[in-house]
Amino acid sequence: MQQRTIENTSVTLTGLGFGASVIGNLYRATPAEVARAAVDTAWDAGVRYFDTAPHYGLGLSERRLGAALRDRPRDEYVVSSKVGRLLVPNEAPRGSDPEGFVVPDDLRRVWDFSRDGVLRSVEDTLERTGLDRLDIVYLHDPDEHWRQAAEEAMPALAELRDQGVIGAIGAGMNQSAMLARFLRETAADVVMLAGRYSLLDQSALDDVLPAARDLGRSVVAVGVFNSGLLARDRPAEGMKYDYRDAPPDLVARARAIAEVCEAHGTTVPAAAIAFPLTHSSIINVTLGMRNPEQVVRNVELHGRNTPEGLWSDLRARGLIRSDVPLEHARGRGAQCC
Repeated sequence: MQQRTIENTSVTLTGLGFGASVIGNLYRATPAEVARAAVDTAWDAGVRYFDTAPHYGLGLSERRLGAALRDRPRDEYVVSSKVGRLLVPNEAPRGSDPEGFVVPDDLRRVWDFSRDGVLRSVEDTLERTGLDRLDIVYLHDPDEHWRQAAEEAMPALAELRDQGVIGAIGAGMNQSAMLARFLRETAADVVMLAGRYSLLDQSALDDVLPAARDLGRSVVAVGVFNSGLLARDRPAEGMKYDYRDAPPDLVARARAIAEVCEAHGTTVPAAAIAFPLTHSSIINVTLGMRNPEQVVRNVELHGRNTPEGLWSDLRARGLIRSDVPLEHARGRGAQCC
């Protein structure tokens, strides 16, 4: 599996990453042995980038990922986690987590982008994972906390990076405009872009991708299936887009994209994984993987050749933006760079 290095750092990512939110019991419970098997299968397939966060299952994802990686050679893989949501004891538990994870709510999340909060969060993550270091730390969804995140959290992470405790720092969000600000106005090395450079949404071309290109920074793409609408060969009514029921016009557009993909001998999911990597600033696509079967499928989709002319055909038909750059969109679209 090809690898690319985050600009201006020594942190190198495989083109496909393992998103560990789902092994934190996102939406439904995943047995511990199945979660472990998913990580093992990803490792055997050559995946060496693993992303987690305290938010995912109130620490369950971090604990499971750390246990699965603990006996692996530490210099052979990259782990990222996040700060901004501290986990503290829940004084009034009601039995289950209210934020979509099937775990007991003995802990609760507290927004905290202060310097002390960042340092405590990193320390807690190291304890939960059992790892000796984190390779990347992102600010997690700082949408409503720009000032504290930019003025306290990012400088604290920069100190840890400069001390060699962290390899690279950045922010992860479901919007692109503020990620551009983090690249242009803070010490961020890399950003995790969720859903804003996909077959259905190329809005990142207006802000964060030009910023990354101009500054020589890197982007990790997540949410490339836009919550599910692009996850199947034939998009259908009732599927999700950005965590909600997909509106009819987007379903129709996804179906039109599917028809073009089929005419070129490929599928929507394969194209959805390949498309972000056609942009020169995007160095990785990370996908949530709950079990070995999902890992095998995602690895196979990631490794497919992109048919010649697919992107230009989608652009000519108005199904992707006319300003989508195609100079990096040749050959193996999922491993183009």
